[in-house]
Amino acid sequence: MADKQAYRNIDEMTFRDASTELEQIVRSLEAGDLELEEALDRYARGVELLSSLRARLSDAEQRVRVLLDASQEVVAPDTTAAPSTAYLDE
Repeated sequence: MADKQAYRNIDEMTFRDASTELEQIVRSLEAGDLELEEALDRYARGVELLSSLRARLSDAEQRVRVLLDASQEVVAPDTTAAPSTAYLDE
């Protein structure tokens, strides 16, 4: 049996890289060609990747909510600065 595969540090991976690696792990597990030990190792790695990806998505969703809330704050228009034009129709 080969030594345990060395994996990249998940925190140093981009979201896309982590997602791609997770997809590859899923494909290899679905193929069913792995030895039990290798399958368990890859499954554990997949769980770690999935946890990281979910946390990153949650953080991104929170940032979007904050940005949307900030952009939707309605500031009442300052009508005192503009002269009234009501008298023009009289």
